[in-house]
Amino acid sequence: MLRGMTTTDTTHRTTADPTATAAAAAAARCPSFVASADGYDRLMGRYLPSLAPAFADAAGVVAGLTALDVGCGPGGFTRELVARLGVANVAAADPSPPFVAACRDRLPGIDVREAAAERLPFDDGAFDLTLSSLVVGFLADREAGAREMLRVTRPGGTVAACFWSSDGMPALRTFWAAAASLDPSVQGDGIRFGTEEGDLTGWLAAAGATDVTGGRLTATSTYDGADDWWSGFTQGVGPVGAYLASLDAGHAAALRDAAWRSLGAPEGAFTLTNVAWWAKGVVA
Repeated sequence: MLRGMTTTDTTHRTTADPTATAAAAAAARCPSFVASADGYDRLMGRYLPSLAPAFADAAGVVAGLTALDVGCGPGGFTRELVARLGVANVAAADPSPPFVAACRDRLPGIDVREAAAERLPFDDGAFDLTLSSLVVGFLADREAGAREMLRVTRPGGTVAACFWSSDGMPALRTFWAAAASLDPSVQGDGIRFGTEEGDLTGWLAAAGATDVTGGRLTATSTYDGADDWWSGFTQGVGPVGAYLASLDAGHAAALRDAAWRSLGAPEGAFTLTNVAWWAKGVVA
């Protein structure tokens, strides 16, 4: 068992408790993330094989440490932690029941809890590292999330986060541009916290982390062609999936054509590169 961790798995409790209530509320706020793991992988998880090692390197994930993955999703970043630290030294949490189930299935032996970032079911100082990948912009109370990440990290340990840059996601940027060209009332996903330079470093510093640093990461994914690219949007995952699911068949087809043209209509397989901001700090 990891140092100082509680032994009760909140997903197996039979009575309501604050952690389970917070997880359910978080899932209800973002119902498009209570989706299939395969759907998430088609849209966003496909970038994790290159983003995860880059973020882990930046955060200082090395053998001999213990780590918590906050907002683990289906386990794309958790897998990198397990590869570096061993399954016995890694725990994870996410409010989405299908994502928790997928993480357990994909990483046998992992301690993964159904829990929101704002109320983590772990003891004070339980981990050497507490990390959050592609989550901060979706938190209802990001200050509470930061406080919880610091709380469960030992003094002298590291907290770290990464999130996509506002202009660094070509697949989503062209999707929303195409949607707005067909319907000017479409506002897209807006400017989420974490997408601008300085957001994450300021967030950790405000929570009390010291020696805060940060920078940029890149991640790539190769698509087989147009069908592979579009399949990620059709899974109902995230704001883009929710928006597409709200359209009738004709409008959806027109959006696909417009988005494909906006992307440049590449022939054959093609690779897209995303940019993410990252930050880390030390717990006092």
